Amino acid sequence: MSQPAERRLPAILVVDDEPRSLEAIRRTAEEDFEVFCASSAAQAIEVLEQEQASAGICIVLTDQRMPDTTGVQFLKTVRERWPDLVRIILSGYTDSDDIISGVNDAGIWQYLLKPWQPEQLLLTLQRAAEVWRLQQDNLRLALDLRIAGPTLKRQVERRRSQAHQQFGLDALIRAEDSPMQAVCDLISKVAPYDLSVLVTGESGTGKEMVARAIHYESERADKAFITQNCGAVPDTLLESELFGHKRGAFTGAVDDRIGLFQQADGGTLFLDEIGETSPAFQVKLLRVLQEGEFRPLGSTRTVTVDVRVIAATNRDLEADVRDGRFREDLYYRLATIALRVPPLRERPMDLPLLADTLLRRFQQELGKTGMNLTPGLLARLVSHGWPGNVRELQNQLIRLVALSEDGALQDGLFTPRPQGALSASPEQTLATLTGGTLQDRVDALETATLRDAMLRHAGNKSRVARELGLSRVGLRAKLARYGLGDAE
Repeated sequence: MSQPAERRLPAILVVDDEPRSLEAIRRTAEEDFEVFCASSAAQAIEVLEQEQASAGICIVLTDQRMPDTTGVQFLKTVRERWPDLVRIILSGYTDSDDIISGVNDAGIWQYLLKPWQPEQLLLTLQRAAEVWRLQQDNLRLALDLRIAGPTLKRQVERRRSQAHQQFGLDALIRAEDSPMQAVCDLISKVAPYDLSVLVTGESGTGKEMVARAIHYESERADKAFITQNCGAVPDTLLESELFGHKRGAFTGAVDDRIGLFQQADGGTLFLDEIGETSPAFQVKLLRVLQEGEFRPLGSTRTVTVDVRVIAATNRDLEADVRDGRFREDLYYRLATIALRVPPLRERPMDLPLLADTLLRRFQQELGKTGMNLTPGLLARLVSHGWPGNVRELQNQLIRLVALSEDGALQDGLFTPRPQGALSASPEQTLATLTGGTLQDRVDALETATLRDAMLRHAGNKSRVARELGLSRVGLRAKLARYGLGDAE
């Protein structure tokens, strides 16, 4: 039987003569990157010679002060031999000569200052990986541009058609009598117009897919579609992410950053979990929506953009407006068109189509074939309430495909409720708490919330931290406090 195909993570090489620093960086990055470590420049060169071609190392992160050389000197060598690698210096010093030498001689992409924060380091590495990917895309595009004009035009049109098919209305799977038909009809009517849209619905219903469909059915389909989860970052970082900043605008702003509004210029910006933003941030967002302009943090220059904003939330924003938690003027600015995505329990007629489509996709991803839904299993799927909506359905089906053997789905592997220590949802836990102190009840609710999030994200701590608004360090501390498995 063929083995499941693993999706390769981008690879980085970390160079530091301090074992503790190496281990700290490895732990911070290991969920999102394949991490290679070296304790000296010489060992790092050996790793690159042995692993770069097969592992596809794309980033080199090195300490500046090492016994045998400096980070700049080492990266000058890296630049000569592996010019495509993105080079980052980690330093506890701010020597201007080092910085100038690093930029001019070693082509340093970014300096990071010690002591570094896990979120800042991880965000920098993720951006560096994106820079490397864009470099590779640019090289491929340079080759494409040598092709005759008509051929290149046909390629572009084909890719646009593929994107429209993958993300447009056809991607929203529904039966003829499904409530999703009304949603799709509304999308087809509003997509051509540059109106703000507020997408509401329970978690896991596919609000981002609806937003993508609006974008790809609009005149902006050939421009960028940028997403930002507003509930995953604090206000200060969210403002920097959306509006950008100038170097020196705040501690850690070591270079200029172009915000997501500028990156989405001409296209669409999708703001998920908009209801989690603070009233102070809502004022700043309202001005951008009204005026179409903003100033990056630390800048005196106004930037004008042409962006369509689509927002989403699983909260009752009208109730939040009444209670003063969400600005009324921002609500009406965002909800020019309000669109509700029905939960899966309201569209059982879609389940056979959804399940069949997802089943074929997961078989292809996991390298399995010949599995089909039995009438008994399909009946169980239709009768289940799906509180986690499409996300829960995806989780169940990929589990069935992964664990089933002999080319057939095993109905007994379908578990409509989580098993073991992760079985109680936060709502169930809260409902059953009738005794104990206030702290006892808070601890129980925190435990259930953490368990539920860890289950839904299959133990991926980065995603859990983003969902719960915690730092990775804070999440590890809470997991350790409540004894919820490996907190490393």
